[in-house]
Amino acid sequence: MKLLLSKPRGFCAGVERAIETVEKALELWGAPIYVKHEIVHNTYVVAGLRSKGAVFIEDIDDVPRGARLIYSAHGVSPAVREQAKQRQLIEIDATCGLVTRVHSAVKRFAALGYQIILIGHRNHVEIIGTAGEAPAVTTIVESVEDVQRLRFSADNKLFYITQTTLSLDDVKEITEALIAKYPHVETLPSSSICYATTNRQMALREITDQTDVVLVVGDPQSSNSNRLREVASKRGVCSYLINNELEIDSHWLLGVKTIGLTAGASTPEVIVQCCIKRLIELGVTEVEDVIYTNEDVVFQLPKPIVTALPKNR
Repeated sequence: MKLLLSKPRGFCAGVERAIETVEKALELWGAPIYVKHEIVHNTYVVAGLRSKGAVFIEDIDDVPRGARLIYSAHGVSPAVREQAKQRQLIEIDATCGLVTRVHSAVKRFAALGYQIILIGHRNHVEIIGTAGEAPAVTTIVESVEDVQRLRFSADNKLFYITQTTLSLDDVKEITEALIAKYPHVETLPSSSICYATTNRQMALREITDQTDVVLVVGDPQSSNSNRLREVASKRGVCSYLINNELEIDSHWLLGVKTIGLTAGASTPEVIVQCCIKRLIELGVTEVEDVIYTNEDVVFQLPKPIVTALPKNR
């Protein structure tokens, strides 16, 4: 069997920044450091940080007054920030810069009198935070069917934007339906799907026609990991989302000549390597990297971390 490794895969700059933010905060101020929601959607990463003293919470009221609170890469609503201020918490914002860009756009267009159409998964923490920027004028759309149910008039100023971790395939269908129904709808000049999500999906597309089965290493909670599995599935390739090497079922490989492997943007490379090792044990004899593009994006750590770090680090 041959194994094709899709690149880029795994950690993106926003995820690396978020994880390093928690690690540096623990080094600088010691445990506990509180984090709103899982810092990224990966069980292995969260467990590792928890063992070092990070405390992951959903309710701001669970954070002691005056404590340090880190916002996850997915972002939070203004209501959460206000609640944190009322509890006199020391806020450290690890929101991905690309998510912040979406928040800013929603806020800006809502202030100009637009109705906001937010394309994404309504229960995903990123969408909850983004919708919270202008809840009174925001409508969440998850599918083409949701577009059909919209009841805006030609007089309504409309602006649409998307969750950063969506499938390019799904967004294309939804936006085409939206533009067909409302030709006057506006959006940003460039896609709000993040570069890392796009790159990982495009890289996987490069190899799907050469593979008999695709394995996506990622957490079930991870939106971008789930979308990667769908990229392969929609192209007729049997695909599985696995958390780690222990979830690889040898039966999936019966009669298989070529396996494709990628990883979601919140998946550590150490887990990918364990999966590669397991596949070799199961009969892979050739491993090949297939590089779509190289990523060199770096996001600066949040200001409270940068300010507190020793100058000669």
